[in-house]
Amino acid sequence: MSNYVSQLKKLLELTIKEQASDLHLSVGHSPVMRIAGRLIPLLKEKKLSPEDTKNLAFTLMTDSQRKEFLKEKEIDFSYKFEEKARFRINIFFQKGYVSCALRFVPAKIKTIDELNLPPILHEFAKASQGFVLVCGPSSQGKSTTLAALIDEINHTRTDHVVTIEDPIEYVFTPDKAIIDQREVGEDTLSFARALRSTFRQDPDVIMVGEMRDPETMATAITAAETGHLVFATLHTNSAAQTIHRIVDSFPPQQQNQIRVQFSGSLLGVVSQRLLPRIKGGLIPACEVMISTPAVANLIRENKIHEIPMFIETNLEVGMISLNRSLADLVKRKEISLESALNYSLSPSELRILIR
Repeated sequence: MSNYVSQLKKLLELTIKEQASDLHLSVGHSPVMRIAGRLIPLLKEKKLSPEDTKNLAFTLMTDSQRKEFLKEKEIDFSYKFEEKARFRINIFFQKGYVSCALRFVPAKIKTIDELNLPPILHEFAKASQGFVLVCGPSSQGKSTTLAALIDEINHTRTDHVVTIEDPIEYVFTPDKAIIDQREVGEDTLSFARALRSTFRQDPDVIMVGEMRDPETMATAITAAETGHLVFATLHTNSAAQTIHRIVDSFPPQQQNQIRVQFSGSLLGVVSQRLLPRIKGGLIPACEVMISTPAVANLIRENKIHEIPMFIETNLEVGMISLNRSLADLVKRKEISLESALNYSLSPSELRILIR
């Protein structure tokens, strides 16, 4: 087993050195890294056998995690590699073989500015109460953006912050704030349960890693209504789709009430994509919706389809449409026009903006 320990150490060190976002271990393939969005096989490494992937996976797990994995057929957990980094790991079976996906979580939490995020996000970190949602498809940097927001609060405010995550990714070093990080499965049984109990933990700020069910959504909205600043993520493609997703997850008879509650507590929605940069690496393109009284009114009256146009025509208050963000990145020669068109939800409109 010791040769698997040294092989794993070598692969994790290489992942960190190359600043890869992910490492994949799969039977019949050499180890593969994702660098700047592209999969790069490590051709100098031998192809992995069923025994290799199983032993590498078991090297990563504790005894109790191995038992859970064999029973449930998949497992999610975070792994601290020496003092260098953390990895968010998913181990699963495919065709009877063991496969691993390891997401690299850098030890240093980058700031909003270092991540090239819109400066308006600093305003969300200054708010005393309300609901901020960070959205986008999988692997588009939502957790990293949330970490930047929480760490800004950590360095600027004397607040009590409670995070609920599955698993814990970035580890915060408390500065001015007290930060309690709870991991689902390890420290609590579910997001909804942990969120309900935060009301008795005297938090100022609550961060919910993912809103998976109506109960979690309803409790998060209540928390924002009752004087807390709440940050959460959702796998949606735009601000309008995010609002639809939340409202539509409730029974029809409850939807009006949710619209009223949500419109009253929402501060803003950030929807982001990571695009390949011309000079290498990735850069975010963001849609930012700020909840003005007019936006709150559109949500209450169920005119959510009008929100994209409203974002486009209210740039002066800090709103940004995805197309404006993409056009700006093209004009600054950060990304290619082809890349921008691939990620745009309305390519014809984007062409007009770039002209």
